[in-house]
Amino acid sequence: MAADLPNPVVPTALTAKYQRLVSSIAQSKRALVCFSGGVDSALLLKAAVDALGANAIALTAISPSLPRRELAEAETLARRLGARHLLRDTLEVQNSEYAANPTNRCYFCKGELMRVAKQVAAKERVEAILLGTNADELTGHRPGLKAANEAQARHPLAEAELSKAEIRLLSHHFGLPTWDKPQMACLASRFPYGTQITPERLDRIERFEAALADIGFRGLRVRFHDAIARIELDPAQMGRALEQRTAIVDIGRSLGFSYTTLDLVGYRTGALNETVVNETAPDAQQVRIALAQPKSKASVRS
Repeated sequence: MAADLPNPVVPTALTAKYQRLVSSIAQSKRALVCFSGGVDSALLLKAAVDALGANAIALTAISPSLPRRELAEAETLARRLGARHLLRDTLEVQNSEYAANPTNRCYFCKGELMRVAKQVAAKERVEAILLGTNADELTGHRPGLKAANEAQARHPLAEAELSKAEIRLLSHHFGLPTWDKPQMACLASRFPYGTQITPERLDRIERFEAALADIGFRGLRVRFHDAIARIELDPAQMGRALEQRTAIVDIGRSLGFSYTTLDLVGYRTGALNETVVNETAPDAQQVRIALAQPKSKASVRS
């Protein structure tokens, strides 16, 4: 398995970027890392611990949109990195604007995370809220950036101009188990815009994806289309899915889906954004402009 390969040598230029990342975080005496346990936030938390030691605090939001396996992995990794790890409930699913699932749904989700993060930051006397936005994520449909901008959260990975590929390489070099982890978005991303999001529906999608993982599939999405579950897989896994189609259909039926389909295009990130106009470019541009300005110590707006 790829995860067993020896840790790679990192180019000098990339080492310099990591040092710039650590130095950027060290501008604050205490920092709160919004930590999902994914590829980006894992490297960000390691860098924060390298920069601040015990003054780096990890915060993971608990909601029906976070798979329980992801939460367990985040807890394990935070302990491994030696970070103090706080778990806090977020209530975005109770927000009717979020539950209606508009094209800017991520704005309401990120806004709720920022609300909770700012409360924690105030209690912990934290100077900066750090998000795992990487340099590749400053384009496209990113409504969550607006909420992050409003909360004056920082994006240290983007500040250091670290791409996703570079983050994976550094993570592999440091021995982080997330280095080859498939990209993970919240479960709400499985629903077409305009489809109501409920805890019950989120649970069905979570259980379907977990069942597919249990029988050996990796890097997948189950998209919710009312009576239809549409599975996205890497094309290399499609033959195996057809071989196990009876078991997969049985899983779908047990979870209330009348039909289970295989998307022949295959897995791709942002599949449900394919018909969305890039309406959040100004928010991404705002982040890019902020990153180009001279850096000063970040503060958390109360």
